[in-house]
Amino acid sequence: MDTALQRRVSVIGAGTCDAATSALARRLGALLAGRGWTVVCGGLGGVMTAVCQGAREAGGRTIGILPGDDPAAANPYVDVPIVTGLGIARNVLVVKNGEAAIAVSGGAGTLSEIGVALKIGRPVVAIGHYADLSGVRPADTPEEAVALTASLIGAD
Repeated sequence: MDTALQRRVSVIGAGTCDAATSALARRLGALLAGRGWTVVCGGLGGVMTAVCQGAREAGGRTIGILPGDDPAAANPYVDVPIVTGLGIARNVLVVKNGEAAIAVSGGAGTLSEIGVALKIGRPVVAIGHYADLSGVRPADTPEEAVALTASLIGAD
């Protein structure tokens, strides 16, 4: 199997978001899928739904690592729902299962995922919000975020 098909990138972000953020995340998902990368996320709404929708529409695969015990709680664009029963502690698994994390908007949950990713040595790219945090690489667009992620994980 081509190694590009095995790559996973975690996308972290807001559980609810406005139309502009949703469109940005959907484009991000399409771009990640276009590289043959699997999208890993928390599997629920907002940015997670949008990034999975974009990836699926572009022929990509998606994994949703869910906080609860019901695989049916995943958004309709998740290919592989993984139940954890861990609540917010599942955030560790979301970032641990990607070679890098891309943050799109978000609140305290996203911030916790950024912290975990940095602590375990995963590169973090942020579009907009959180881009000014120490250790986080800023990007202005989904295209820039994907190109930067590719360079950080050696997938140019």
